[in-house]
Amino acid sequence: MNNNQQQLVNVGLVQMSCSPDPAVNLKKASARIQEAAEKGAQIVCLQELYRTQYFCRSEDYDNFRLAETIPGRSTEEFSEIAREKCLVVIAPLFEKRAEGIYHNSAVVIDADGTLLGTYRKMHIPDDPGFYEKFYFTPGDRGFVAFQTRYATVGVLICWDQWYPEAARLTALKGAQILFYPTAIGWAAHEIPKVRQAQLSAWEIVQRSHSITNGVFVASVNRVGSEDELEFWGNSFVSNPFGELLAKAKQGGEETLIVGCDLSQIEFYRVHWPFLRDRRIDAYDPLTERYLGM
Repeated sequence: MNNNQQQLVNVGLVQMSCSPDPAVNLKKASARIQEAAEKGAQIVCLQELYRTQYFCRSEDYDNFRLAETIPGRSTEEFSEIAREKCLVVIAPLFEKRAEGIYHNSAVVIDADGTLLGTYRKMHIPDDPGFYEKFYFTPGDRGFVAFQTRYATVGVLICWDQWYPEAARLTALKGAQILFYPTAIGWAAHEIPKVRQAQLSAWEIVQRSHSITNGVFVASVNRVGSEDELEFWGNSFVSNPFGELLAKAKQGGEETLIVGCDLSQIEFYRVHWPFLRDRRIDAYDPLTERYLGM
């Protein structure tokens, strides 16, 4: 299929449940990252808000105490692991930027332990059980790509995954792999048919970003029940044609290691030249909220 020389990068996704104790979650995530490195991973991504349970189920001022600074405890821990294991680490955090300014963020740490930068979640939801607007200021750094030792990566967080504009702009910045750390689940009352439809939509929309941008997508979700939410796992990696390369289990913890051949990006973009045929002269109306009456 592809005559180019392989450019294989091993991606690790840590799908885990979370304790009410942030220290326990940090210790657990650190162990899983090292486990992924020992299995050959070169880039490892944790799930959204890895250090806490999903506190946005309710609006509670006490939850702001869970936030941490960047740099801070998590970045210190993961930078040391990254340096020791020659590993890129993507760690999503509840960031305290300043008094009264908090973000849902993700840091990217290069394989020498250097903190390359921070992505701040751009799209902030507000739904029953997902009251994120109460906690998070929308990101103000736009969509970014980070040149790591092994690949150029983009990070988008959970609700961002439903927006084709976010995937496109991150790919246009040069990202070869789009990482989507996530905390998504079902409400306890939802029937099996509804649950399956939601899971299917979640997977389809992200795999479509692989196809239309010619990139790899790596989506990592948490598992476990937290009050009325049951997180559905199903972390996966898709190739630049949207094919599933691997998928984690639905109901339990798993560390998924997936090889991604970056040379496939050129192959699929040449044969399905969506970026070539974009009508950039006709897209200005996308900056409008709505074009109907």
